[in-house]
Amino acid sequence: MKKLTLIPISMLLLGALAYAHGNLAHVMGTVVEVTDHSISVKTVDGTVKVVAYDGETHFLKGTTPATIKDVVLGSRVVIHAHQNGDKFHAAEVKVGINAAGAKQSNSTTSEAK
Repeated sequence: MKKLTLIPISMLLLGALAYAHGNLAHVMGTVVEVTDHSISVKTVDGTVKVVAYDGETHFLKGTTPATIKDVVLGSRVVIHAHQNGDKFHAAEVKVGINAAGAKQSNSTTSEAK
């Protein structure tokens, strides 16, 4: 009986997780160009996707708030975007934290101790 109850609960939880992303497309890759209104991202399959952004777009670097100035050439990004045909408009841009920079800042802090 407990197994029969567990199945519907699991289905509801999985459905809620899928719904949390809504109908947003994910564009993941490396930044190859940044303009005043768009970010070009080279994806793992080698294609370049251009994603528009505006004042409503939220930027994060790691878990802290960021700005478009934090998006630089070579940055790894995950962009949650509205898709209309082959056009993308960013709702949220998550900028990866440079592992080399993180190691360098950690060694600088440990040297200061």
